[in-house]
Amino acid sequence: MPKAVLFDLDGTLYESGVPLPGAPDAVATLRARGYQVGFVTNTTSRSRRLLVERLAGCGVPAREDEICTALRAGAEHLAAEGFTRVSALVPQAALEDLAAFEITEQDPQAVVVGDLDDRWTFAILNRAFGHLMRGAELIALSRDRYWQTAEGLMLDCGPFVAALEYAAGKQAYVCGKPSAEFYRTALASLGAWALERPDEVLMVGDDLWGDIRGAQEVGLRACLVRTGKYREEALAGSGVLPDIVVAGAAELPEVL
Repeated sequence: MPKAVLFDLDGTLYESGVPLPGAPDAVATLRARGYQVGFVTNTTSRSRRLLVERLAGCGVPAREDEICTALRAGAEHLAAEGFTRVSALVPQAALEDLAAFEITEQDPQAVVVGDLDDRWTFAILNRAFGHLMRGAELIALSRDRYWQTAEGLMLDCGPFVAALEYAAGKQAYVCGKPSAEFYRTALASLGAWALERPDEVLMVGDDLWGDIRGAQEVGLRACLVRTGKYREEALAGSGVLPDIVVAGAAELPEVL
């Protein structure tokens, strides 16, 4: 039995800012039963402060220190590498988590790629390509292929990262899920015990590669929800074997 549960956000607890049926009650029930709860996300559209507000609006109280984001992991990596000047391909609402760095298009040391949704343009990609060819490092906040919106599946930043890798001949450093370093950071946020016993932590999410395979490769158990970007045909052809599959987060307290 797990001692702690890590929840993905978009597609698992809410979708386009609307809570999924029963998900907030499931989180509250697990907390009441004594489970330690944390949140992990590759979302790069808003800062941790704004994610706390979004979760509260969905009926899920949370603290910033309970949320591990790809954006925060990216900031820690940039600092560790000594980068001070970066080109940040993220929405304006996310920039506060990169406040320690100079955001510039004048000879940046690194290009940080997040998700710009429908704001991607040839000009943005070509400018980033130019920075890379002049020596900037490529930092990917995630390699997620797509995500679920109210209008259907939408390309995530992974395809744009792949395009820049191919064009510039560089391998991106991935900061978010499914990076092993990201999951170790998430485990550390639960406490030293979780790093020693990752098998006692359950990851819950809708992404086969980022949430399920990535977690399992670090030793966590993983629960796939049939919400968000979940597609039966994708699971069947993926080779990924979740430890648990549930219709939605609402079922989790009963299953556990």
